[in-house]
Amino acid sequence: MTTQTPGTMPGPVETMFAADEASRRLGIELVRYGEGTAVLRMTVAPSMVNGHRIAHGGYLFLFADTAFACACNSHGPVTVAAAADIDFVAPAHEGDVLVATARERTRFGRSGIYDVSVLRGDEVIAEFRGRSRTLRSPQHADEEPQ
Repeated sequence: MTTQTPGTMPGPVETMFAADEASRRLGIELVRYGEGTAVLRMTVAPSMVNGHRIAHGGYLFLFADTAFACACNSHGPVTVAAAADIDFVAPAHEGDVLVATARERTRFGRSGIYDVSVLRGDEVIAEFRGRSRTLRSPQHADEEPQ
């Protein structure tokens, strides 16, 4: 596995992440990535908690989905989510620093399966599984699953 650190040499992950305004506005940081892997960090902000004073599941899903996107785009061709699901294991709270680690499980044809673990320290907060699809060409992105 080749491990890249942000700032060394712009590749497909850095290019995609730099254009990801949603993740940037939430303060998500790309820590490192390699072929089929990615590690990201996010602090739960006050605007991310719900009426129960825990992190809203939508933000946790977005965080895990961003790690998934970085891992599945590490190979170069534009790759998008075909489907994904998440299991919320423990609540996260305002101020928690979360780390999402994405790992490629398998790739076959233009499809792939990736697992993402979201942790606070050593505690699992959520487990995410994403299914990817590599686009035939960038100009047909609007015709493929998102």
